[in-house]
Amino acid sequence: MSTGANTAANQPPEEWPEELRLPAKAAAEPAREAAQGPCLNWLFVDLNSYFASVEQEVHPELRGRPVGVVPMMADTTCCIAASYEAKAHGVKTGTNVGDAKRMCPGLVLVEADHELYVKYHHRIVEAVESCLPVSAVLSIDEMACRLIGRERPLLAAMELGRKVKATIREKVGTMLRSSVGLATNRYLAKVASDMEKPDGLTALPLDILPEALRQLVLRDLPGIGARTEKRLNARGIHTMEQLLALSSEQTGELWGSVWGERLWHWLQGEDFEMAETEHLKSISHSHVLAPEMRTPEKAWAVAHKLLHKAAMRLRTNRLWAGSVGLAVGFAVPRGQNMPVSRFGVPTRGWRAELRLIECQDNQTLIAALQRLWAGRPAGAEYDQPYFIGVQLNGLVPEHLHSLNLFDAQDGAQRRSRLNAAMDALNRKYGMSALAPAAMLTAYKAAPTRIAFHSIPDLF
Repeated sequence: MSTGANTAANQPPEEWPEELRLPAKAAAEPAREAAQGPCLNWLFVDLNSYFASVEQEVHPELRGRPVGVVPMMADTTCCIAASYEAKAHGVKTGTNVGDAKRMCPGLVLVEADHELYVKYHHRIVEAVESCLPVSAVLSIDEMACRLIGRERPLLAAMELGRKVKATIREKVGTMLRSSVGLATNRYLAKVASDMEKPDGLTALPLDILPEALRQLVLRDLPGIGARTEKRLNARGIHTMEQLLALSSEQTGELWGSVWGERLWHWLQGEDFEMAETEHLKSISHSHVLAPEMRTPEKAWAVAHKLLHKAAMRLRTNRLWAGSVGLAVGFAVPRGQNMPVSRFGVPTRGWRAELRLIECQDNQTLIAALQRLWAGRPAGAEYDQPYFIGVQLNGLVPEHLHSLNLFDAQDGAQRRSRLNAAMDALNRKYGMSALAPAAMLTAYKAAPTRIAFHSIPDLF
């Protein structure tokens, strides 16, 4: 790997007061750092096959065997994680369980234990924190650390990456392998972490960046999935070479949003933080119901629980919701020639949304959900809901929230204090410490699931 040309360190002006000038030895430090190679700003940690690796760490009998982690023991569901032994047979996240069994006859299926994964997540964060501060936790198995001072030169950053990987194995478990990426911005550090798996360590300093990026395909970039790739292809962009040849204005136009322009700057290696005005645009939770839960009454209990979780996140992030959405997937007999969901279930779907005056209290949100639930399709063909999704949309940060003229008269302030007290108790003692009775039956049958983009608190 080329380390590029060294650059002279900027010296303080002669007119600076003596107390602000560095001693000669300290002034020489940047020159010594430059001798170690280009400087990097971010270290990104990505745990490899995280759920499956935790299972192999906790259950030694699974080590060396192909493991598929599933949300429930049913052939109609899909793998939410696969060990590298299973990946060698083509099994990956999202593979239908029935297909996975055919692809890998020796596959061992394990039902997901999300509390266990959260516990290990916190242990991993502690291990990384013992090496350098964690700046951002991006998902259950990803975190980013900003490099400063003597951590930034290439050789020092590479050594720090090795230390992080070794510390995770020593303090958390030998099966917890990770890939570490180093780059000048967080986005590229994520890209680097994906370039060598499992157990990789990759750096993308500026001097090799253009050539390294040209070796990738569009789908290697975070944020470019199947639909985005198809849209780019339709606009004549099929390779990284073509994407990198665009200007920032062309990239923004290609995406139709400011995200495209940001992507262009990130791909040039520029490092900048998201604007403070950025906030979540929606909060959603969804759940695939186990066969024994596929009744209207039990599905409603699950919907109620999902809303409860979403409302807590809403208030934690100091946001207000402008609408509530409800999605329900209904299972239908296979002979009816209906589309098959990604979970392998023939289905017909239904979705509705109800606009609200900006709110964040349980009472208003539950009333809206009840109205949506009452409006779902009726009839024998809609008696088996298998999927429930709840979404809060039109989110507004607290400093932009428009006060309702009648807030002081309708008890909103009192409800706000009540919700704050309930949230505090639930965070301390668990989600079911204070909850509407209508949803309590959902807790054991619909336990907390982990989305890959967020980490639920371990109650």
